Amino acid sequence: MFDQTVFNIALAVTGFLSGWVLKVIWEAVKELQSADKILAEKVASIEVLIAGNYMSKQDFDKIAAAIFAKLDKIDDKLDRKADKNV
Repeated sequence: MFDQTVFNIALAVTGFLSGWVLKVIWEAVKELQSADKILAEKVASIEVLIAGNYMSKQDFDKIAAAIFAKLDKIDDKLDRKADKNV
């Protein structure tokens, strides 16, 4: 009879500890899932922010035209300089 009582107490303690460990693990998993969801939302907002800040074609065309105009001026100056040296 005494052996059965000790076995029952040991089984109850083991069950309690196992349940407590599982509860702690479950809460940790839930916390990680919550943190993952928050991080995923932040990454999505950054993706939208980055995608919205691309240079427009009109802006690029203006900058390219200005660069090519400056290069043409430099080319003309080099041609005049070369003509003087000949």
